[in-house]
Amino acid sequence: MTMHDHRGHPLTSDRTTLGDVTLHHHSGGSGPAVVLLHGIPKTSHHWRLLVPHLTPDHAVVVPDLRGFGDSSHPVDGYDVATLADDIAALMATLGHQQYAVVGEDWGAVVGYQLAARHRDQVTSLTFIEALMPGFGFEDHTLLSPENTQGLFLPHVGFYFMPDLPELLIAGHERELVEATITGERTVPGSAPAEVIDEYVRCYSHPDGIRSLLSVYRAMLTDAEQNRRARQQPLRVPVLAIGGNAFIGSRNEEVMKLLAQDVRGHVFNCGHDPAEEVPDEVAGVLVPFLAP
Repeated sequence: MTMHDHRGHPLTSDRTTLGDVTLHHHSGGSGPAVVLLHGIPKTSHHWRLLVPHLTPDHAVVVPDLRGFGDSSHPVDGYDVATLADDIAALMATLGHQQYAVVGEDWGAVVGYQLAARHRDQVTSLTFIEALMPGFGFEDHTLLSPENTQGLFLPHVGFYFMPDLPELLIAGHERELVEATITGERTVPGSAPAEVIDEYVRCYSHPDGIRSLLSVYRAMLTDAEQNRRARQQPLRVPVLAIGGNAFIGSRNEEVMKLLAQDVRGHVFNCGHDPAEEVPDEVAGVLVPFLAP
């Protein structure tokens, strides 16, 4: 779907081949570069409401991650380090030698790895509504009275099973996407039918669900990669954003384990602040990104 800048002009939509993957991406605006990384089960379309706040002063790049949206679906490469290296290669190919990184959900974990692996390129990290493999994510997959009353993620263990998730989800992509998206939001009207339709279109690709499951199945590898990266804490500024009905202040807590300069903000919303309260997010993000 078309994404627009602050003047209502459509962003450029293109595809760039980088080794074993072809990444679809939107781009527009001018100024210091910022790349926006989506989570699951979403695509680059997640950022459509935030982009017009950024394009007046930034060159914005909004890719679909490997295996998602209109990017290609390689067989492997779904660990967060490889996903991060894809984005670094894309930004270099587009001519951006330095850039800010904004990530949400799994895209925030990819963003952390991008900042850790490409320190000379990344100028700041915004980490939105994500749990970090290796630093507490796994705790929320365990069945316990505390988790069932708070943040419990039963789908993670299911996704790890070989073959069965693919069999059961096939033909039910809409039910999975709609239940996940609507179940994690608290702001009425933030998941309109046309947005659900766009996400369903992408995840109904023959390899769409396989790619989603591959990301989860790489989580133990991700945990090892994150623990190694922590040995050298990030020095760039980090903005940790949460929704009070979901991960909330845990975003700031975990990033303080991984970075030296962390500030946090919690909004009155669920798991998807950029779609639930985009104007409020922009009010915090734009000043943070200002040179």
